[in-house]
Amino acid sequence: MSGMGKWKIVFAAGVAAITLLAAGCGQGGTASDSKLSGEVLIDGSSTVFPITEAVAEEFQKNNPRVRVTVGVSGTGGGFKKFSRGEIDIADASRPIKDKEKAAAQENNIEYIELPVAYDGISVLVNPSNDWVDHLTIDELKKIWEPGSKVKRWSDVRPNWPDTEIKLFGPGADSGTFDYFTEEVVGKAQASRSDYSASEDDNVLVQGISGEKGALGYMGYSYYVENKDKLKVVPSDGGKGPVTPSNDTIENGKYSPLSRPLFIYVRTDSLKKPEIREFVKFYLTKGPRLAEEVGYIPLPQERYSEDLKKVEAVK
Repeated sequence: MSGMGKWKIVFAAGVAAITLLAAGCGQGGTASDSKLSGEVLIDGSSTVFPITEAVAEEFQKNNPRVRVTVGVSGTGGGFKKFSRGEIDIADASRPIKDKEKAAAQENNIEYIELPVAYDGISVLVNPSNDWVDHLTIDELKKIWEPGSKVKRWSDVRPNWPDTEIKLFGPGADSGTFDYFTEEVVGKAQASRSDYSASEDDNVLVQGISGEKGALGYMGYSYYVENKDKLKVVPSDGGKGPVTPSNDTIENGKYSPLSRPLFIYVRTDSLKKPEIREFVKFYLTKGPRLAEEVGYIPLPQERYSEDLKKVEAVK
């Protein structure tokens, strides 16, 4: 995690929340003359977390009196807090669901949806796996669907070794889990339950890298960050195997596992100067920072449209 010497890590209620506290002046620089002060509360997707964390760090270099807290309770967990009015911004790796919209409406929470980057869910195995060249979407469904009888790699293809498959994936509160199950299995949240689940992608990285027969999935940036510990598997959605990359995710060839990532912002929070400026900063600096942490920026005109959305909230 970049710049950790400057920031304090706070762990609360089993959820790792990164509270970014400016340490007075920037390292080797002078104190900002920004008059902004206050707090920005963010929670949600572990997939969107690296972008939001990077934006928050950069923002606080210029605005040291603003405290930005970024939680990682999963997309579903973030939306629960968001719909109760407990946070200002929800990080999300999928669009908001109807039941989440209804919960927000019940509490008079109005919001705007802002896409911030593209991601490609990456299918991953242990680096020592030398037999998997690719997996079709049908094979992934056979492995992950509820009631799956697949226990060993030879159950997927007979010529593969009789090695036990150890499965790792996001938990039920994860937007990545929702998206993967809908696109692969055919129904959101339809999945076998006998796998090691975690809302923290770093835990999944450790699991896959520690088991020879492992198979798992997570956001593209975590693969990029851990290429020495993981091996990516090309997936075949019907047009031949495609490996996730900046190009294949952006141009849609990595289908059906490419998707947009979002932040959701409460409109009443946007009336606070520190939050309005943070969101504008996110949409201005976010494209560069998203790329730096392993995601694919949207077309520039999309960020311009999003900025107009923010400016329209009076």
